[in-house]
Amino acid sequence: MTLVTRRYILVGMLTARKNPKRRATRLRDPERTRERLLQAASREIYRSGFQSAGLDKILASAGVTKGALYYHFKGKQALGYAVVEEVIAPDVHGKWVRPLQSVKDPIDALIGAVQRIPVRPEDVRGGCQMNNLAQEMSPLDAGFRKRLATIFGDWREAVASVLQEGQSHGRVRRDVEPAEAAGLLIAMVEGYGSLAKNAQDPKVMKAGIRNIVDWLKSLRAPGNRKRG
Repeated sequence: MTLVTRRYILVGMLTARKNPKRRATRLRDPERTRERLLQAASREIYRSGFQSAGLDKILASAGVTKGALYYHFKGKQALGYAVVEEVIAPDVHGKWVRPLQSVKDPIDALIGAVQRIPVRPEDVRGGCQMNNLAQEMSPLDAGFRKRLATIFGDWREAVASVLQEGQSHGRVRRDVEPAEAAGLLIAMVEGYGSLAKNAQDPKVMKAGIRNIVDWLKSLRAPGNRKRG
């Protein structure tokens, strides 16, 4: 090895040490590419449905090549599954599971979650992404059906658990069956969402939220009723 060669190697090593951020950025590039693909696919599926979602549109929106897509996913189906697991599931968890953990009053917590449902025109226009996919793909693809069923199941379990906990502390009526009430809550949320989407009218969702809140208040134990 010549002196010149050694010098270039040494300079390269020193440069790498002086620029750890550049090296870290290179390492994170594949992760960012994958995240861009997921977000672009999520938007396109929400807008057009899974079957009509175009890979070319997803790639253009993400700003990546088809080779990058197949580096991370086997194909469109695998990308769709990842959207369910990595975009939709965390979103539902953040809206309906996490807010119910370690709460003092389960009814207040549930009312808060319901009142945080987005009612902007653009939210109503597209409807619930999870429900849209369930309606479209559950009859056609077992992979979608099972993944979506898991999310619905986690949501239902979280609501049922907090209602049962509320019963043990005298905050929820004893005659309420937690699992059935949880299923009814989900049906009302998704049902009103579908009605509002069909009507293209936020007022439908706002009225639905008021009705759901009134129903939730009725689940309070007699000694735990609140005014207003």
